[in-house]
Amino acid sequence: MAREPTYELVPTGIDGLDDILGGGLLRGRTYLVTGETGTGKTLFSLTFLINGALRHGEPGIYVSVDEDYAQLVRGAYMFGWDIEYLREQGLLEVLFPDPDLIEKIREKDPTAIAKSIVVSIAEHVRRLNATRLVIDPIAPLVTLEKDVQILREYIRALVLGIEKHVGTTTIITTEIPSGSNALSRYGVEEFLAAGVFVMGIARTGTGEFKRYIFIRKMRWMPVDPGIYEIGIEKGRGVYIKGPLKNVHVPYVSTLII
Repeated sequence: MAREPTYELVPTGIDGLDDILGGGLLRGRTYLVTGETGTGKTLFSLTFLINGALRHGEPGIYVSVDEDYAQLVRGAYMFGWDIEYLREQGLLEVLFPDPDLIEKIREKDPTAIAKSIVVSIAEHVRRLNATRLVIDPIAPLVTLEKDVQILREYIRALVLGIEKHVGTTTIITTEIPSGSNALSRYGVEEFLAAGVFVMGIARTGTGEFKRYIFIRKMRWMPVDPGIYEIGIEKGRGVYIKGPLKNVHVPYVSTLII
C-alpha cells in the first residue's frame, strides 16, 4: 500500500487560532493576512513571529517594507515586545528592503529583483536558523496603474521563490483599499497563498464595533470559512475571543447571525 504523504502543522502562536485550524499552518507554505489599514495586520504578524519564537522555539525574520527600525521598535515595545532583546537572543531578525525598491522594480526585470531578494532572505534564514518569515507588506504601495502589472510579476516571483528556495512558513500582508470588496490590493496575493485571513472592523446588530478575522481560505485543510472576534492585548498580541455573530462584513453577502 502506498504511504500517504502528510503535512507538518506549525502552531501560529496566536491564542485560540490553532484550535480553529486543527493545529496550525502547513509548514513551508505562504499565508496572506489582508484588510484595510488599521485592522491589526502587523500585530497579527508580529504575534506569529514573537510567540512562535518564545513559545515554540522557532526563530523568525520580519521584513519591514513601510516602517523604519526605530518606528518598529517603539511600536512593538508599547505592546510589551522588546525587539532588540529578541535580536540579541537570536530569536528575531529585522530586514529592510532598499528604499528605492519600487524604482528598481520599474526600471529592471521585476522577476530578477524578486530573485535577488529571495537570495538575501535565504542567507539570513540560514544564519539565524529561522523557520518563520513575515513580509509586511508584500509590496510597496503604489498609485500608478501602470505599476500594478509589474508588481504582480514581482509578487508572484517572490512568493514562489520563497516557497521553493527558503522553505519558511511565511505570512505576507497586503492592504485592501478602504471600501473595496477585493481580497488583495494587486489581485494575485490570494491565489498564491495557501490560506487567507481577512482582518477588519465590523458593526454588530447592537451598534458596537468589533475587530474580526475572517478565515477565507485554507488550502489542503478541512477548515470551514468563519468569522471570529479578535482581541489585542499587551504582551499577548492578537488573540481569538470566539465566533462573531450578528455582523455583516464586505466579503460575505448576508448577515452572520
